Amino acid sequence: MQFRQQALAKLQSPQELDLPVRLARPQGWLALGVTVVVMAAASVWAVTGSVASTVSAPAILTHGQGSYVLQSPVAGQVTAVLARQGERLPASAPVLKVRTSRGDSVVRTVAAGRVTTLAATIGQIVHTGTDVAAVEKVGHADDPLYATVYVPAQNAAAIPAHAAVDLTVSSVPAQRYGVLRGQVRQVDRAAQSDRSIAAFLGDDQLGRQFTRSGRPVAVTVRLTESRTTSGYRWSTSDGPPFRLDSMTLATASIRLADQHPVDWLLP
Repeated sequence: MQFRQQALAKLQSPQELDLPVRLARPQGWLALGVTVVVMAAASVWAVTGSVASTVSAPAILTHGQGSYVLQSPVAGQVTAVLARQGERLPASAPVLKVRTSRGDSVVRTVAAGRVTTLAATIGQIVHTGTDVAAVEKVGHADDPLYATVYVPAQNAAAIPAHAAVDLTVSSVPAQRYGVLRGQVRQVDRAAQSDRSIAAFLGDDQLGRQFTRSGRPVAVTVRLTESRTTSGYRWSTSDGPPFRLDSMTLATASIRLADQHPVDWLLP
């Protein structure tokens, strides 16, 4: 109480009425100025700036027309395998010879392509409709590869046209040769089921693998061509010293549309 009375008496003293009142120290003005500048910069960035984000998803290198599963049209025993895995065949080319109750029958390709899987062996008993081979639909050896990326459905709408894509290919050491470059060519409208993926790739196991976390949306990526040994552009100058094979798994990183950090709500 005594200190309060002394303070009031000092303030009422006429000897100190002519002294200027100090509102703030110079250090305080400096801190205030810095705060104002930072807040102004943050406000401008919130309105005009953008945040880049990416989505990562599994992918596979294929030719654009996909594959089909070749089924035996007859029941019987396989007596000869007339094609080799990896061989490129024209349409109606012989693949298997099956002995039936009515004589020998030849199982032929439906469309031109490359045999990616041979599921039948000599001596095997097959039934009508048994899967005997998977054939990738490709007409010429120089047909370009594409990447089919299976993106979670909730991220598909944010993928812009011609978005940049980086692909880490399973058969290429990324630490040495970098990542494969590409651009989005098409985003499907509907989510894919395991059956639709298996029908396109000619592989039931891949259909189950790509739908393990839900039904994804297929995104077709055009690989950027270049005069490298692989025929495509990489994040390194040369890329790997070998050609790429179709049906090779990869992991894709797709750049999504830039988003503003603050969503302004207008009345």
